[in-house]
Amino acid sequence: MSNDLIINVAPDEVSIALLKSRELTELTKEKSDYAFNVGDYYLAKVSRIQPTLNAAFVDLGYEKDAFLHYLDLGPEIQSLNKFVKETISGRLKTASLRYFKFAPPIRKEGKMSDVLKAGQTILVKVIKEPISQKGPRLSCELSLPGRYMVLVPFADKISISSKIRENKERERLKTLMEALQPSNFGIIIRTAAENQTTEDLEKDLKDLMARWDEAFEKIQPAKTPTKVLGELSRATTLLRDLENKNFTFDSIVVNDESYVNQIREYMRINFPDREKVVRLFKGRLPIFEHYGINRQIRTLFGRNVPMSSGAYLIIEHTEALHVIDVNSGNSVRSATTQEESALAVNLEAADEIARQLRLRDMGGIIVVDFIDLYKAENRKILFQRMRDAMKDDKAKHNILPPSKIGLIQITRERVRPQINIETAEACPSCQGSGKVTASVNLTDEIAIAFSRKIEKHPKEALTLLVHPYVEAYLNKGLFTSVWKKWKKAYGRQHRLEPRTTLGMLEYRFTDAQGTEK
Repeated sequence: MSNDLIINVAPDEVSIALLKSRELTELTKEKSDYAFNVGDYYLAKVSRIQPTLNAAFVDLGYEKDAFLHYLDLGPEIQSLNKFVKETISGRLKTASLRYFKFAPPIRKEGKMSDVLKAGQTILVKVIKEPISQKGPRLSCELSLPGRYMVLVPFADKISISSKIRENKERERLKTLMEALQPSNFGIIIRTAAENQTTEDLEKDLKDLMARWDEAFEKIQPAKTPTKVLGELSRATTLLRDLENKNFTFDSIVVNDESYVNQIREYMRINFPDREKVVRLFKGRLPIFEHYGINRQIRTLFGRNVPMSSGAYLIIEHTEALHVIDVNSGNSVRSATTQEESALAVNLEAADEIARQLRLRDMGGIIVVDFIDLYKAENRKILFQRMRDAMKDDKAKHNILPPSKIGLIQITRERVRPQINIETAEACPSCQGSGKVTASVNLTDEIAIAFSRKIEKHPKEALTLLVHPYVEAYLNKGLFTSVWKKWKKAYGRQHRLEPRTTLGMLEYRFTDAQGTEK
């Protein structure tokens, strides 16, 4: 199985496609001027406290104030506020927390008004981008993710990923981190740290401490609201989170030279033996067209999603949830019974649904209506297949077993707006209304429009553009055609031309230079 990362850099947007065996698995679109990304740190001011929500609204420079709930403050919020205040005033000269005196932790059941006040300057982290009509969601529990670990300021605990199962390796990592751990910083050891050398782990920790120092340097002179630390680009974030001993990219292809240089530099520092997989695209076609990504997008982002067997999914979106219906369609199976055929379609659908959730970045509540299965063991097989299919999904998710009526409910973390690509256009005849002018009235409608255009432009020779079928109808009859009558009434300098690009009931008027009137 090949893994390819294809990056299309446009003036206003960067699109990143992850292909597995040439199949589109993940698609990310990032606006070039987009201000709010998950993981960004901001120095901001509290706009107001909302006691009924036990929350605060924070001015982040967005049209809607950002939302900060009391439970997202973290137990050490008072220490963080003290750190920010002393940094701004200049009393704190270093980002090190070695000699920093902590304030008492807050209670879980406390009130926001006891911790923050309107107009107070705070340091926050974006945990959800603006979605729909909502502003960004914030947290004061700070953390800096690296390749092998996550650095947590104002903490002292060392945690190890549960996916590292070997006790000897867990003990080695814990002992090593205890020796390297900065004072008053916690460390979460990621799965990628397993069997890594001391030098690599120490370098990753130094890089994270350098980022904390960078944030400290920007806090003192900053005016609110100001970004004091930005997350890596989406491409380098993918590389950081995916590229490891169990997953490597066979190729990383980019159509922009400066972007190629950025990624090569990142690979040179973090994956020096993998730098050669990054290359600049020099093809004649657009990069997404060359790799067949646009074709897959047109197929996969519609309401109906076909599958190779002939079965298909119907995906509907509402304000509260997403609904996916599994249909057997024209599926041809060698199964001998209806139950076996339904199971085969459902298993194929489970794989495609997991792919669709990642592709569209669908979050919140997802309800899937699979084809009914009557045997408990088959429902169990389907549930396990759904869990296995979503195993590689980085977003936090929870899958409930099939209900008695065959529904599987999924909750998936939503941290950024869902990707929505329109694969259908409004009908050119009805403009999406579903209704068109009765054809019997078309010639009357054109005649009225014709006379009005002539009144407006009396000295110009106009050209009437219509669908070829309509043109044939207007010219029908040697001496008594509708068009000859119009020319006699409106002037013989006017012309009639067919256009296959127009809908059956569409028409246009242009002048001699082709400008629409």
